[in-house]
Amino acid sequence: MTGPPYPATQLAVNVLDAHSLLAAFGVLGVGVVMFAETGLLIGFFLPGDSLLFTAGLLCTGTADQGVKLSLGPLLVAAAVGALAGAQCGYLIGRKAGGAVIARSHSRRLREGVQRAEELLKRYGHARAVVLARFVPVVRTVLNPLAGALEVPVRTFTLWQVIGGLVWSVGLTLAGYALGSSIPNVDHYLLPLVALIVAVSLIPLLAEVLRTRRGADAKEGNR
Repeated sequence: MTGPPYPATQLAVNVLDAHSLLAAFGVLGVGVVMFAETGLLIGFFLPGDSLLFTAGLLCTGTADQGVKLSLGPLLVAAAVGALAGAQCGYLIGRKAGGAVIARSHSRRLREGVQRAEELLKRYGHARAVVLARFVPVVRTVLNPLAGALEVPVRTFTLWQVIGGLVWSVGLTLAGYALGSSIPNVDHYLLPLVALIVAVSLIPLLAEVLRTRRGADAKEGNR
């Protein structure tokens, strides 16, 4: 019996590394990861932001990474995975209540639950669902939490679609735009991914500042 045609090290997939996932599974992998990260609590550790950005970059063909993706199918896979995942997470939370979240022993996941609860309480259902898309871990736990708290289906669906499209399509196109305009951009991939993740937090930070200014203004009028 002959051995595998490739060394075992080449067949290994690092689920925490965006390029490894893309090299192994391509566009299909993007859809699966988006679904798992936004719909299943076990997917909270997956690299959603960096995966979308890197996938968009690899669509340009300018990156010397050995992987070439097609932009159209990628955008569809990213959007469908992100939207279907969030809706699935919501339905799980609605059916199982808070039991699914309560059984988790991950400290990082529990911290994400606390932040998700703060978002829902501070900003209301609509803004919280949109803002959560841009915060790792929080975008995983907020969907089942919204279902457990019985956020209206129509409200959740409308705003998770808006937030999901802005997040998934926006980050993918950001990677594609940079890859198309900057030669050898893949040489700066790690700092660029860090930058994109930081930029993705701007909507949340802006909302926090706006809320604090409003609170300060109310205190000053007393």
